[in-house]
Amino acid sequence: QLQLVESGGGLVQPGGSLRLSCAASGFTLDYYAIGWFRQAPGKEREGVSCISSSGGSTNYADSVKGRFTISRDNAKNTVYLQMNSLKPEDTAVYYCAADSVTTVQAMCVIKEEQGYLEVWGQGTLVTVSS
Repeated sequence: QLQLVESGGGLVQPGGSLRLSCAASGFTLDYYAIGWFRQAPGKEREGVSCISSSGGSTNYADSVKGRFTISRDNAKNTVYLQMNSLKPEDTAVYYCAADSVTTVQAMCVIKEEQGYLEVWGQGTLVTVSS
């Protein structure tokens, strides 16, 4: 069974940092683009950051550029999202997803593409509050 498991969420003060992890089981991430998405209460899910299978191509939402960094360690079958300078508006459930066909740009930017992604995790809650 193909599974993605997110971890690393929690409560953090504004200006703080968290690192989210997305670990795969049942398959290897080597040939998959990975995306981080988030959904805040009352809002639609949005693409946060995506990375190609090789790690050579990345995409970031304008709202997180310069603050978040996506990376992957294929040897550990894990993708990370380092989140710095967190803001209250970053509060959301964060999900990772994997797909072997889509491009990084399509995955992160085209909302309709989300419905076709092959594997989704269950999400991890990030709360930014003082």
